[in-house]
Amino acid sequence: MTRLRRMMLEELERRNYSQGTIRCFLRAVADFARYFHRSPDQLRPEHVREYHAYLLRGRKLDASSVTQQLAALRFFFLKTLKKRWTMDETPSPKKVRRLPTILSQEEVAQLINAAPTPFYRILLMSRPPQVPHGNRSTRRTEVRANWPA
Repeated sequence: MTRLRRMMLEELERRNYSQGTIRCFLRAVADFARYFHRSPDQLRPEHVREYHAYLLRGRKLDASSVTQQLAALRFFFLKTLKKRWTMDETPSPKKVRRLPTILSQEEVAQLINAAPTPFYRILLMSRPPQVPHGNRSTRRTEVRANWPA
């Protein structure tokens, strides 16, 4: 284990991070160093920006995965190396909001009929979602999802 990895591990454990987070953060910093073929303490914010672009465009990672990678690098530079870091240098990507799929009456009927036992069928039919009346369509049986801005 390298000196930097041991330092980062100690900082993470001192702050009582979970084992999953520790594993993820250590892997993120190792991947970052591997990408540039250099020790991570020799890399600068310009490298983080380039790596950030690579994660989004090259590896096509989801916004939440990139945010997690950036959090690991931010921790490494701030807490392990005690270097300056500002959020302006590496903004987190905007999270994509996906609208839920709305089932038609036929699809709901198929779902209920596919239940393996009457017990599960009753469960599926007993609690319909509570939807405000303003969000119901009059022509078709569907619900519009209104996302806050």
